[in-house]
Amino acid sequence: MSQQQWPDWLPLRSDLRNLSPYGAPQLPSLAQLNTNENPYPPSKKLVSAISQRVEEVAGSLNRYPDRDAVELRKGLANFLNERSHTTLSEANIWAANGSNEIIQSLFLAFGGESALGFTPSYSMHPLIAQVTGTPWTNGVRESDFTLDIARASDQIRATKAKLIFVTTPNNPTGTAMPLADIRVLAKVAAENSGLLAVDEAYAEFSNEPSAITLLGEFPNLLVIRTMSKAFAFAGARVGYLAANKEVISALQLVRLPYHLGAITQAIALVALEHSDELLANVATLVADRQWMSEQLQGLGADVIPSSANFLLFTVPSSKEIWNSLLDQGVLVRDVGLSGYLRVTIGNAAENRRFIDALAKSLGKSLGGNL
Repeated sequence: MSQQQWPDWLPLRSDLRNLSPYGAPQLPSLAQLNTNENPYPPSKKLVSAISQRVEEVAGSLNRYPDRDAVELRKGLANFLNERSHTTLSEANIWAANGSNEIIQSLFLAFGGESALGFTPSYSMHPLIAQVTGTPWTNGVRESDFTLDIARASDQIRATKAKLIFVTTPNNPTGTAMPLADIRVLAKVAAENSGLLAVDEAYAEFSNEPSAITLLGEFPNLLVIRTMSKAFAFAGARVGYLAANKEVISALQLVRLPYHLGAITQAIALVALEHSDELLANVATLVADRQWMSEQLQGLGADVIPSSANFLLFTVPSSKEIWNSLLDQGVLVRDVGLSGYLRVTIGNAAENRRFIDALAKSLGKSLGGNL
């Protein structure tokens, strides 16, 4: 996106004038594989259940919603307890309009002094830091995009950051962190009076245990989750946080009144009631991820090992291949890493269309010598 030219009369903050709005291209395509969405829509049974619940709520839309979303938070706590064998209550959970609002709230409440993240990672972390006026430091990953824990620990100590972000599985690389490494970073962060925020947007696609299991051990640990990916609920915009009770109480200082609408709360509860159905497609996507990785390697690409619902892979020319794929109706993501593109795992037809299109694109790029 080209940089916006702002008029002189507009008193926009000087530190925002050179920014561009965040967002992946929304372009017509036969296979939209650029935003890590779940390709499987809700079943007719679930659509019916959602419609019925919306109808029930619609009769009271003249009233504000439950400001604290207590029932939804109870439902989310129960979901996490069932999956991770924890004993969380609604007091340990906060819900918001997508995980991005959770992240923004964390910066507003705790990010005044300094924040640290290890790039490449989720690009909204440093962007929200800038928008909220939080000094941000880019930590360093290894050449294979993994995190050297000793090196990361040294960076936490050196920056004395009060808010540290790690993403696992990491976006855009797909790499996952062992629980033992998270434990080390949480301990180092605590030594410097810092909070460790673990962004687990893609946790359901990973075999690693959730950092939620460490909440009892580390009061400075925060775990960010979403219903957009594995739950196939991206359009509903529901993110949530699991953390110490004092953290949740502090977030209420910066949250907007009635920030989560009644309909959003209601349909999120329906989704939780049908969680087994919604998460049933995770195994299919994981199997298809393996198939896609093998196909990409068969085309000569290096593929970063992924525990998410996407793959980062090498190409001769990011811009050229991206455009060639789009010309064939396949939309993937150029994440700004030279020589790499990222593809979301779609349904079987979308995955095959992507592989066929990439084969043609690579053949053309390499002069027909695929």
